[in-house]
Amino acid sequence: MTGVELAEAMLSDVAFDDCRLDLAGLRIAKLERVVFRECRMAECDFYDASLTDVLFEDCELREATFSGVKLKRVELRGCDLSGLRGVEALRGARMPWNDVLENGPLFAAALGLEIID
Repeated sequence: MTGVELAEAMLSDVAFDDCRLDLAGLRIAKLERVVFRECRMAECDFYDASLTDVLFEDCELREATFSGVKLKRVELRGCDLSGLRGVEALRGARMPWNDVLENGPLFAAALGLEIID
């Protein structure tokens, strides 16, 4: 599904397992009870989407866009978030502590923190 265009789509009760969704367009989409497990989602575009009861597990979300996303009961576990755009929109998401630590530089940059040695 590389490059699939699902802008303004309504997805509910869907599971994506071990899929290639890189460059997928989900702008302004509504996702409810959706699971993404072990998916390649590099540069996926979730701009202004609404995500409710969504799980991202072991997904590659490098350089994905989350700007303007509205989250409700969203969980990210073991995901690669490097270069993620719109990090601030992850406010309220749930993550394991180890994932928070691994993505610390990304979160610090979003807050404008300068990391020193």
